[in-house]
Amino acid sequence: MASLAIPALRPAGAKLTGNITPTNPWRPARQCACASGGHVGELSALAPEAEAEQAVVSEVKPRFRWDAFGSDLTGPQQRAVRVLSPKLPNRCKALVARVVCLSPGDERLGALLAYWVKAMKPKRADWLLVLKELKAMESPLLAEVLEHALLENSFEANVRDYTKLIHIYGKQKRLQKAEDAFAAMKGRGFPCDQVMLTALMDMHSKAGDLARAKEIFGEIVLLGLPLDKRAYGSMVMAYVRADMLPEAEDLIKETEEQQVFAGKEVYKALLRAYSYRGDPDGAQRVFDAVQFAGIVPDTKLCALLVNAYCLSDRIEEAVCVIRNMRSAGVEPCDKCVALVLGACEKVNMLETALGFLTELEENGVSIGQEPSQLLAAWFRKLGVVREVDQVLKDLSSEDMTSRPSFAVSLEQQ
Repeated sequence: MASLAIPALRPAGAKLTGNITPTNPWRPARQCACASGGHVGELSALAPEAEAEQAVVSEVKPRFRWDAFGSDLTGPQQRAVRVLSPKLPNRCKALVARVVCLSPGDERLGALLAYWVKAMKPKRADWLLVLKELKAMESPLLAEVLEHALLENSFEANVRDYTKLIHIYGKQKRLQKAEDAFAAMKGRGFPCDQVMLTALMDMHSKAGDLARAKEIFGEIVLLGLPLDKRAYGSMVMAYVRADMLPEAEDLIKETEEQQVFAGKEVYKALLRAYSYRGDPDGAQRVFDAVQFAGIVPDTKLCALLVNAYCLSDRIEEAVCVIRNMRSAGVEPCDKCVALVLGACEKVNMLETALGFLTELEENGVSIGQEPSQLLAAWFRKLGVVREVDQVLKDLSSEDMTSRPSFAVSLEQQ
């Protein structure tokens, strides 16, 4: 195995021959004895230019010393090196231990990787171990190392490797770098598959670039590639983020026709958008679509539907949703109850609110702290003080040890 402790790395291609000295590889060791006087004059005239050019090259590409790394590690760097996987081969561990010494954008990284490749002649498995270790360390240089690896023959790059790079840039919100990687992949002749294009589309969707997301979605369709739930979900989310809810809903209907259903979080995002907009009809349609997709609604999804009805002052329908929750075996959360009470207070429907609370209590639903405090504040506004404690005590849970008491005296506040 080649040693990693050599003192210096010479520039690639600078081989020592009989005509080149180690101290100045660009300058002839001695002039040709058969050179004519005119040629000698030309060489003499060009010598200053050659020396100036060599000085520029020396400034741009300083000599790299492998043993200059790893001797002055900081505390965090030393801890990162100590926790390296014991199964990591020494040739990989030597590289990772030196990569942690560099900062993002350090020009020496390229020389470090080039020397490692030249000295150790790694295989793809070695590259993957290094990248896996850098990912586990959450190294900021992971993308740069992967970029360099993609250009090495020993890495044997494929489309999935470019997909991983785009994922990394997507998380870092470096859209242009991701697009550059995508262009480089196409420039090398790799085919664009559905997984790659979906990753790129998802990145632009999260960044709020609807136009680019639609363009990539159209490219997937144009190429005749299959559209899965992830591709549809990314496009639906792009519409939701652009507040184009009807378009998002139409796309969900299209997926349903093809028996492809988006994930629960996609439905939840669209339902939330309709709910916060105060559009109960749209929220109800999405809620029905959730059940059609085979997703069992939980308390959070139900609370979003209740909120949509409450914002539009359709309190009876909000109460009906809560009744349906109980029928389905889902206990109404405190948020749902508080939403109904808040809506009743807004339109001054005290009798409806008390009837709603009584119905919950009769069905064994305990009233939590949030709705009880809201009710107490409402009574305070009405000027009812003495009656509040008794009402709150009647609504409190019988098991006072398992739930905090919300029967707080208003006279003490």
